[in-house]
Amino acid sequence: MDAPLWTPSAGRVAAANLTRFSGRLRERGLVDAEGYRELYEWSLREPERFWLEAWEFFGVIGTRGERIADRPFEMRPGAHFFPDATLNFTENILRRRDDRPAMIATDERGSFRTVSWAELTRDTAAFARALRACRVGPGDRVAGFIPNIVEAIVAALGCAAVGAVWSSCSPDFGTQGVLDRFGQIGPKVLVAANGYYYGGRSFTCTGRTREILSALPSVERAVIVPHADVADCGPGTDVPRAIAWDDFVGPHRGAPLDCEPLPFNHPLYILYSSGTTGVPKCLVHGAGGTLVQHLKEHQLHCDIKPDDRVFYFTTCGWMMWNWLVSVLATSATIVLYDGAALHRDGRALFDLADHTGMTLFGTSAKFIDALAKAGLRPMDTHSLATLRTMTSTGSPLAPDGFDFVYSAIKRDIHLASVSGGTDIISCFVGGNPTAPVWRGEIQARGLATNVQVFDESGRSVREQKGELVCTQPIPSMPVEFWNDPDGRKYRAAYFERFPGVWTHGDFMELTVHDGAIIYGRSDAVLNPGGVRIGTAEIYRQVERLPDILESLAIGQRWDGDERIVLFVRLREGAELNDELRDRIRRQIRANTTPRHVPERIVQVTDIPRTRSGKIVELAVRDIVHGREIRNREALANPEALEQFRNRVELRT
Repeated sequence: MDAPLWTPSAGRVAAANLTRFSGRLRERGLVDAEGYRELYEWSLREPERFWLEAWEFFGVIGTRGERIADRPFEMRPGAHFFPDATLNFTENILRRRDDRPAMIATDERGSFRTVSWAELTRDTAAFARALRACRVGPGDRVAGFIPNIVEAIVAALGCAAVGAVWSSCSPDFGTQGVLDRFGQIGPKVLVAANGYYYGGRSFTCTGRTREILSALPSVERAVIVPHADVADCGPGTDVPRAIAWDDFVGPHRGAPLDCEPLPFNHPLYILYSSGTTGVPKCLVHGAGGTLVQHLKEHQLHCDIKPDDRVFYFTTCGWMMWNWLVSVLATSATIVLYDGAALHRDGRALFDLADHTGMTLFGTSAKFIDALAKAGLRPMDTHSLATLRTMTSTGSPLAPDGFDFVYSAIKRDIHLASVSGGTDIISCFVGGNPTAPVWRGEIQARGLATNVQVFDESGRSVREQKGELVCTQPIPSMPVEFWNDPDGRKYRAAYFERFPGVWTHGDFMELTVHDGAIIYGRSDAVLNPGGVRIGTAEIYRQVERLPDILESLAIGQRWDGDERIVLFVRLREGAELNDELRDRIRRQIRANTTPRHVPERIVQVTDIPRTRSGKIVELAVRDIVHGREIRNREALANPEALEQFRNRVELRT
């Protein structure tokens, strides 16, 4: 395509935070950047100066100290930024104390709850004081088994205020999945909801909470949030060591917010790898690094401003929840939702956008694809007048997804496809609100993030596919892995492929527009005849066919080589016959290469995925090859795996 899908207006560019930041650098004589590329290249040449200027531009509250880095600016595990700095994450989040809304929370029932900045500060102070009364202090862990509700935010901020470490997973996790995570970190307090809503139903958490507590002797107190008020959920306070939320925080309401000054790298969160190939790795993220990285992405890459209304469809088990929490540091309002994305025939989230005056709508590529498959056109049914930005992550957004956003959701919108991961609790590549959006491309590499593409020999390449790597440290890299005293797990995860270089595990290409295309996980790359093929290249073609709801491709060992097997989930009433198989193969061949064409196409009723919605090619590849899946609890729908086992079609 010769023309971009969207170009920001001159007024929008002039008003952008990124333009303001560039102007500040110009006034200081640091760089006279005419566009994003010049600014990006300066941020790589002068990373220490970039982060110094960013600290001041964002108005970070704390004592910065003189040094920006503890050692020469080189990529390595545990690289420390601002080694002399002290700050408190919660103090930076709760900059406002007025009666304007800090959070708007809703669920599938359509009930709304608005929490002001003053109320959020009051409740956070009370929760922090309650933790101190339980002798919870710096370094202690507090775990949340909880949906995306107000109390989850309050608890996380209360933990950060006292220096405790917050770790959460969503309430749809099974007992073993929770224990695989929290059992490694030994939390002192567990915050759990009595239930949650999904797909028009309520689900109780009480039985699983009881099982979790019986296996977690480290937990001294369980704080139960009465979120689901349906009769079959019950209050949930009949579990061991339990106390109701109001009884826990109530005696401390009215206490002042007391935020503990802590080192820049003091642990803030523990997040978890997907865990589809074994027990999840525990990634410890620091308060300062998380804060400044998120401020950079929110203000410069997403153009979030005070009083904006920012929404991300997420659960407390996905890093985008942590990303959303940090939006409060820009004095913007965040919008929380507990329920299914496609509730009310796909209208629920767009109803929410209109009702709240949403300015940023964050979602997944799968959601956009599902809307398109359902034939929905939100621009015909909703105003979306305030919506400026839509972000998409979780999996690569196909070119057709870009087309759908601009043809069926809103024409004048900044579509920021982004990609990063739990590993960095942020993004390597993402949006640029001052530049055009090109079909199928992520717009830009993140400022001060030296992202490159390496070929198999470790050479940096452009306009060809290879490994996504990062050659300079960024503040939001993990401080450490939990229970990894010598750093061996940390090094093995990212630094063994190319010494001194972070290898992320994504298959990527840098484009002529200096944007990026993600082709899927590099460990799931197909390799027929020695030619490396990203699975997303196949999905982009197959899922354009109206009969295909979604697909999954693996490489199967066959006759001394590898052949591509494609699994497809069809729309209701469709049949995988020879005619549809031929259409699939023609579609792939015409738009890619003959190497991309699968030798076997097999119909399935469901595609296994993680709880954040990512399909799991590796688990399917393992089960097809007769290898047992070690951690089914990491999957949202582990029962889907069984239909891939012992398939007759795969034996010939």
